[in-house]
Amino acid sequence: MPIWRQPATAEDINRRFNQGNVNGLLGVRVTAVGEDFLEGEMPVDERHVQPFGIIHGGVSVVLAETLGSLASVMCCEPGWGAVGLEVNANHLRPVPKGQVVRARCTPVRIGRTVHVWNIELRREDGELSCVARLTTAIVERKRT
Repeated sequence: MPIWRQPATAEDINRRFNQGNVNGLLGVRVTAVGEDFLEGEMPVDERHVQPFGIIHGGVSVVLAETLGSLASVMCCEPGWGAVGLEVNANHLRPVPKGQVVRARCTPVRIGRTVHVWNIELRREDGELSCVARLTTAIVERKRT
């Protein structure tokens, strides 16, 4: 059974959330929306690497937090949104420049006021490169 209260396709998400922000700047894209997961990817090029030619840890966190935040918003009732409370990441293996890093976001807990997401990032060879956890607070959107 789908967990989404505001469902969207990967194409809709990319069109709506990848313009004029860090997602577009870094080439983050959602590639799949399943019944209880989001998947995305990001190229690893000169925008993403630290001086040793591997993905910068903070850039991995951008991909993880993007997917978790989008998933959290999609689980909210209309009129409600999500804001990040905490994100952490364990960097397990390097991803070299020239590869594409792929991520899968799954729920740990979808509560009334707090959501927790697990995000796994993988290199092109399928090896786990980063494991992240995102906690979001669910808040009513201000009407302006």
